[in-house]
Amino acid sequence: MKIRVAIAGYGNLGRGVEAAVTKAEDMELVALFTRRDPKSIVTRTDIPVYHMDEAEAHKDEIDVLVLCGGSANDLPTQTPAMAKYFNVIDSFDTHARIPEHFANVDKVCRENGTVGIISVGWDPGMFSLNRLMGQAILPDGHDYTFWGKGVSQGHSDAIRRIDGVVDARQYTIPVEEALTAVRNGENPELTTRQKHTRECFVVAEEGADKAAITEAIVTMPNYFADYDTTVHFISKEELDRDHAGIPHGGRVFRTGVTGFEGENKHVIEYSLKLDSNPEFTSSVLTAYARAAYRMAQKNDCGCKTVFDVAPALIHPASAEELRKNLL
Repeated sequence: MKIRVAIAGYGNLGRGVEAAVTKAEDMELVALFTRRDPKSIVTRTDIPVYHMDEAEAHKDEIDVLVLCGGSANDLPTQTPAMAKYFNVIDSFDTHARIPEHFANVDKVCRENGTVGIISVGWDPGMFSLNRLMGQAILPDGHDYTFWGKGVSQGHSDAIRRIDGVVDARQYTIPVEEALTAVRNGENPELTTRQKHTRECFVVAEEGADKAAITEAIVTMPNYFADYDTTVHFISKEELDRDHAGIPHGGRVFRTGVTGFEGENKHVIEYSLKLDSNPEFTSSVLTAYARAAYRMAQKNDCGCKTVFDVAPALIHPASAEELRKNLL
């Protein structure tokens, strides 16, 4: 019997989950829920499309609901609301609010006997796991996280809000000198500016004051002011041709020493290079949907994170097969 998966939301993440489930032989798509008119949604598969208000009526047909909304406005309310009826999983990525989100989802899950796995993706998610492993193995050490090279969707949106800007893409880029110092085990103390640079490709309105746009970008607090930022003005055609994708990635390091005198140095590095940030995140969500189903089958309940899920639960193979082939 296949795991019956439903999707809530059909943006980049939702389309990614649709694709990922088709690669999973132990899963099947049974429903897509949307806040738009269901008749307006054109999917790549023959998945039935319903309005979000109809979700509760289908609770007995779904094993796991994958929530694909945004962390700012959707998931804080959607995940606990849907956890009342479904085992749920989301990619909530507002790091500072994860404890609050966890508590809200955990309460609903425990009241209704469901499983909720939150903040699943690559950061938070895979990067979080690697930070945990590094600290556990090398307690006498330092953590470093570098993001990019990749498109920051939030920063790109911030540029698009500036008067005179038609469209924009912003890339976060690690500073190679900082990466080298970390890899060499030098344990550098790095400022924000020393770790990353930002590169912006901007389409301006005809006649717009490009100098004013540049100044607005490089001085923008919380986004660009603390970084060395380069701004390029290009045509809409160039933007669509050269910057249409959503690549991303990054690296997590744990550097540390062992021995009674700390005489031996060690460097742990985990890296990702992603052609599509949302599709990779969707693939992680889909793997953890399998875990949510398996945990629910054992009558587990409550909210979980990647820290609480045994690795074997996200893999389609049996425990015996994993021991034979991967251990």
